[in-house]
Amino acid sequence: MIPEQLTKLENRLNELEMKVIFQDDLLNTLNDIVTRQDKEIMKLWDANRLLKQSMQDFRSNSKEESVDVPPPHY
Repeated sequence: MIPEQLTKLENRLNELEMKVIFQDDLLNTLNDIVTRQDKEIMKLWDANRLLKQSMQDFRSNSKEESVDVPPPHY
């Protein structure tokens, strides 16, 4: 190989290594973001479940109280 071709080949190899390094960093960053969002979504699901349960409890209590309490005009 002549030195000019060797230099071009080294430059291309360096460019490819740089691209791989940036892609690896990007993948790690995206993985961190996805992991964080998954945790946030799980918290939201839990909050939603608790809210639904609270609403069901509230409705159950309201029905029980409305049966026992006479209307205010009596």
